[in-house]
Amino acid sequence: MPTTPPPTGRRTFLAAAGLTALTVGAAGTAASGTAVAAGRPPEHKAAGSGWHSDPDRRTFTVAVMPDTQYLFDGTSINPEPVEAALRHLLDHARDENIVFLSHLGDLVENARAEEFAPLSKVFELLDRRRAGYSVLAGNHDIDSSKDDQRGPSAYLDTFSPHRARRLPTFGGASPDGYNTYHLVRAAGRDWLVLALDWRLSPVGFTWANEVIARHPKCPVILTTHEILYADEASAEARFSSYGERLWDELIARNDQIFLTLNGHNWPAARTTRKNDAGNDVHLHLTNYQDRYYGGSAMIRLYRFDLDRNTIDVSTFSPWQLARAARGDANVLELQETELTGPEDRFSVAIDFEERFAGFAPVPPRPARPASRMLLPGTVAYWRFDTGAEDGAPVDGSLRVRDLSGHGNDLVRAAVPGSPADALRWSAEHHPDQPGHGSLRFDAAKSPLRGAFFRTVKGAPLDTATFRSGFTIEAFFKLPADWNGSRNAWAGILSRQGTVGAAGKTGDPAEPVVTLSVSDGHGLQWAAAPLNQPGLVGSWGHELPLDHWWHVAVVNDGRRSTLYLDGCPVVRNAEVAANGLTTLGLSWLFGGYEYGGTLDQLFHGWIGDVRVTERALPVGAFMNA
Repeated sequence: MPTTPPPTGRRTFLAAAGLTALTVGAAGTAASGTAVAAGRPPEHKAAGSGWHSDPDRRTFTVAVMPDTQYLFDGTSINPEPVEAALRHLLDHARDENIVFLSHLGDLVENARAEEFAPLSKVFELLDRRRAGYSVLAGNHDIDSSKDDQRGPSAYLDTFSPHRARRLPTFGGASPDGYNTYHLVRAAGRDWLVLALDWRLSPVGFTWANEVIARHPKCPVILTTHEILYADEASAEARFSSYGERLWDELIARNDQIFLTLNGHNWPAARTTRKNDAGNDVHLHLTNYQDRYYGGSAMIRLYRFDLDRNTIDVSTFSPWQLARAARGDANVLELQETELTGPEDRFSVAIDFEERFAGFAPVPPRPARPASRMLLPGTVAYWRFDTGAEDGAPVDGSLRVRDLSGHGNDLVRAAVPGSPADALRWSAEHHPDQPGHGSLRFDAAKSPLRGAFFRTVKGAPLDTATFRSGFTIEAFFKLPADWNGSRNAWAGILSRQGTVGAAGKTGDPAEPVVTLSVSDGHGLQWAAAPLNQPGLVGSWGHELPLDHWWHVAVVNDGRRSTLYLDGCPVVRNAEVAANGLTTLGLSWLFGGYEYGGTLDQLFHGWIGDVRVTERALPVGAFMNA
């Protein structure tokens, strides 16, 4: 809180049994600068073992603990909630991939050594496991009338840089010791956490700006005690006067700072502001000391998911949850175990690659030579990175070579009367596509118009039955103007010849093999296996438009599975499927026949296509 530290003992809290009883006796500070207290919590069940986090997993968690001051107030010492929170983080470090804990200051109420001592003992749980964490001074932890040049303090005796440098995440400290930075390895990169004092001096501002400058490619999470406040619950957060200064002199000018976290005020709130580079900075206020039992060492988990481009945030008290699970919680605790209001449980959408592009752009994946794509068993491989001008019409006499060397070349065909630009070269491609180019098909129905390809006469692919299995892969994108009434049931790749002509049951007009886009712009795989009387199919979900996808159909000789971006779809038929029926006719690339007559053409982009006469694992797909 912003007030001057009040006299000891003005608050009275209900007594409650802790998760683990701590015996706190006389306390003092050691000359080395590390707090010492009598009494020691029992060892954690995994004490001495390392901190378990995966630095490459694309989901990870940063834990945040705001003001705990009311738990350490003069002779009223209640370390159990903090201990429960830290034990929870240790116990769930692996499954939650917890990489760091940030305490936001106001660790204690009156800045006294005897208050810091029991808290110090609890934090030894993290020290022994070498868990990454930071602490910072709030106004109740030091002489709040001074900035970070204040000199010695019980806070600095307890949480000195000397103590922090034993941890693997510690990067360094300002000369005064009140500001630290930490490098956290997560999702395959370094993230910088700044832990800044209650009040930065001009020296402190210079130090913080220099730290960021020395780590020019690191996204930065800035933590300090005060930036925001809110007038009432559910109100948008506003800058305090000091918060405005932080914004002007540090946050706005450093594009790397994308998230700030502070305590000090309540209620919890958040806001977003554009920095000098025009990018969003997410600013969050979290503090629960006004709630029952001083907030019970509430923690927030910031769960980063780089694949979903989301940070999911939840707030709860491990101490109260444990008491509730044992049946020990009182009526007030049961109301506080987990907070689910809009400022306590929410998600933040961040396109991480786009947000960090200004200082750490992700280099595009380079093109890969065709020779690297010719895995054993490859019987056809087509790609369209010929160097043709982007947007240029495809010549009517074009013959696309089968790069596998098996002679399954493609020749262009078109509906009579279609414009020359119904099929164009394009520089667009899936980011993981080996060839950096594609074909742009512009087709419609009623009347049918457009162009497509077919395999050349006598192509070995036309008679292949794939009894030992197969993998068919393609990259494609449907444009924003794709419409079911005009563009549905177009084949990415299909085989001429009808079910009826092949002597199979079902709709006799259907082709014997097709990988198509349905009327709900989802994928359909429908094929007549050699060992079944009719078609066996798989269905994908409705796909977002204007997005590149990789599709694969894999058959291991027993069953076919449709994959999107390496993920199996739910509606894969649990039916035995061996081989593919053929009438010795051509394959159509971008075309689909019904009743043996051209019925629909693809509308959108198609990139690299590969056919392999064996089942490939996901890790061998072209997008891997």
